[in-house]
Parts: sequence; C-alpha cells; structure tokens
Amino acid sequence: MPRAITFDVINSTLQSRQPFDEAFNQHSRVTKLEPRDRNLAYNIIITTLRHLGQIDDIIHQCLIKDLPQNGKYARTILRIGICQLLFLDIPAHAAVDTSVKLAVQQRQGIYKKLINAVLRRVAREGSELLEFQDAEKLNTPDWLWNSWIKAYGKEITRNIARAHLKIPALDLWAKSEPKIWAQKLGGQILPTGGIRLSSSTKISSLDGYKDGAWWVQDAAASLAVQLFGTDLKGKEIADICAAPGGKTAQLLSAGAKVIALDRSEKRLKILSENLKRLSFSAEIICADAGDWQPSRLLDGVLVDAPCSGTGTIRRHPDVKYLKNKNIILQTHRAQLRLLKAATKMTKPDGQIVFSTCSLQPEEGPNVIDSFLSDHPDWQRKSIQLKNIKNHTEFITDAGDLRTLPFHLSNYIKNKNLENCANMGGMDGFFSTCLIRK
Repeated sequence: MPRAITFDVINSTLQSRQPFDEAFNQHSRVTKLEPRDRNLAYNIIITTLRHLGQIDDIIHQCLIKDLPQNGKYARTILRIGICQLLFLDIPAHAAVDTSVKLAVQQRQGIYKKLINAVLRRVAREGSELLEFQDAEKLNTPDWLWNSWIKAYGKEITRNIARAHLKIPALDLWAKSEPKIWAQKLGGQILPTGGIRLSSSTKISSLDGYKDGAWWVQDAAASLAVQLFGTDLKGKEIADICAAPGGKTAQLLSAGAKVIALDRSEKRLKILSENLKRLSFSAEIICADAGDWQPSRLLDGVLVDAPCSGTGTIRRHPDVKYLKNKNIILQTHRAQLRLLKAATKMTKPDGQIVFSTCSLQPEEGPNVIDSFLSDHPDWQRKSIQLKNIKNHTEFITDAGDLRTLPFHLSNYIKNKNLENCANMGGMDGFFSTCLIRK
C-alpha cells in the first residue's frame, strides 16, 4: 500500500498540480497506514520530487526511445523505483519487485518487463550513472536556474541548488527559555534565536508540544518579526497574511497585541488551533487585507505576502514544478496592492515589515523599489539585528534582509557539528522594514 499511495500522490502533484503535502494528507488510505509505512511513503514522495531531474535523466539514459503519452504512469513507477534504489538505500530486490507489482496493480502490465529491465540496470550501474550527472542543474528547472544566475551569479546559484538537495533540519521557536528547551530537546541555539534539532521526528511526540512551549518555525522565517525591534510590548500590530500563525505567535510572545488577518477561513482555522495550543490570544479576522481597514491606526503592519515560495524548496521540492514565471508576475502585483493597503493602516510613526519566502527578485527587492517609487513619503529603515550574531551575510547592499538556503552552514561548521549533516541551511527569505520620511 505505501507505494500505491506514492504513485497516487506523485501523479497528483506532477500532473494535477496539487501540492504534495496536501495530496498526501488528503489521501483516503494514508490514515490506514502503520507509522513505519506512512514514513516510507512520505520519504519516497519527497525524495523523488527532490531528485526528480536526476531520476528523469537516468530514465532517459536507460530507454532506447522515450515512453509514449499513455506510458506516463509507467514513468511514475520508474521514478519511484529509481528513487528507492539510488537515494533511499532500499534493497534492490524490494525496489524492483514492488515496482513490477505496482505496474500490474495500476494497469501498466504492458510495461512491466521494461520496468523490470530498467530498474535492474539501475541497480547494477546506478552509482556510475550518478557520478557523471550535474545534480544541481538537473534538479533545478531552467526558468529557476536562469533567474537565479541573473540575480545572484553562478556560484551562489549552484550553492542554492546544492542546499535544496539536503534534508532540512527541524527548527523551533520557544515561548521562553530557549536554552533550557534546547537542552531538553537535544537541539542547538541558532544565532537567529531559534532552536535547531539534529534530526526530524514526529513533532507531537516531542517534550513541550502539548504544553505549547514552542512552535515549528524556520530560522529565516523568524527574522521578519525581529525587524520591528526588541520592544513590542503593548504595541498593536496587524499580521495581514497571518496563517498558519508562526509569525503571529512570535509577535504575541514578544508582548504585542495582534490582529491576525487572512482571507482563507480554512487557513485561519489552523491558525486558531495553533494559537490555542500555545495559549495565545489574538483578534482573528477573515478578510482580504487589500480591502480591510482597522478601526484605529496601528503601530505596525506585517505584510507576510503571498509568493511563489521558491525559498522553501528545501522543504517543498514540488514548488519547482508547480510554479512558473506567470505566477510570479501575478504575486508581484498582489504584493504591491497589500503594501499600499498597509500604508493606510499604519500610524504616522509606525512601521511596515514586508516579507516573502521567495528567492525571486520580482517578489522581493523589485517590489520594494516599485513601492518606494510610487510612495516617495516612505523609505527603508536601517535594519538592526542587535541580538543576532554574525548576521552580516543576511543584509544586502540596499539594506534589505535576504537569507539564502545555504546560509548558516559556516556557523554549523564553526560549532563543530559536522556530524549532523543536515544542521546547516535555512529557508530563502526576503524582508525589509519601511517607515515614513
């Protein structure tokens, strides 16, 4: 059953363009799986998507001629089998046999001999096939690769793509006493103030989860809230794209009074559940932030804007295949609309923090440049991250905050944590703080 579920989810993602975690969690048979089988299915899916370019290149090398259109499901089975053989260390006999059986189950029996032959060849020659691949380039769609080359140059682009092939660590943010919780959970305090665990695990089983002592939040995601400064007690701040609520919780833990706004009732339900677990309370409003106006002007507005999510590819490798240039142009316009709305919510001496989990300039510095060009009464505020050590790599020449997927790697090396292979890295975020002149 685990491989049948991987078959369904990968098809839903690559052919129906459904986010893989959504397709996985909504699959009717996932809840019937034992934890071990559930983990196996999930790992095959995310690893296949993470290394899809390499896997497809190997399929191309092993076929005399490409599969026809009606062989697209056979291709999915080959992808699942090759993933197990080359990236998950599943024994060859298990990977091959289950793939052939899957072909029969999914009415792809006409291809079972081909699937058997290709997978047996990969089992014999896989290491040699991998050796001559350009993994970073193959696993990055051309439109993304070229956009990053233009924005960051060749070396940084390759570092970004290399970081996307590593399994990300689990980051937490504690309500209080992070050092104590780092010790309890066997994690490390990061220079961003969060806690990083050396290995992923079932989150709900960790000490402190049920008591609401912490929440999951990537190191990069935590930086946007810190741009408001260290004194947030009693300040009224709107988080206008709030769900699922990590930044809302961070604002509340710093003492702010928060209006959590989102236009999705479904996502706000998740936010409410998260805040309830953490024993936090916020004013929650379902509305389009572009049209909403508070009853009183606020001290600050956090515009955690919708974007392509290309900065989260380490955790969501399907983003590479679900998003495209057209989506980025749409989000650029939406982000400008939200920034314009935020100016009408903010006190004369208030602040707007703009943030996206994107690596695309169109969803970051270009948005801010366009906004400032149309709003000459606003300007960037100098970023002060006084509580964060060695943060200069996060600050751009323009004075914005830009994290990249390979950042924090040097910090991990200096802490002599190389035995924790996945302890480096962070999501790709762009953030800046705006104030009136």
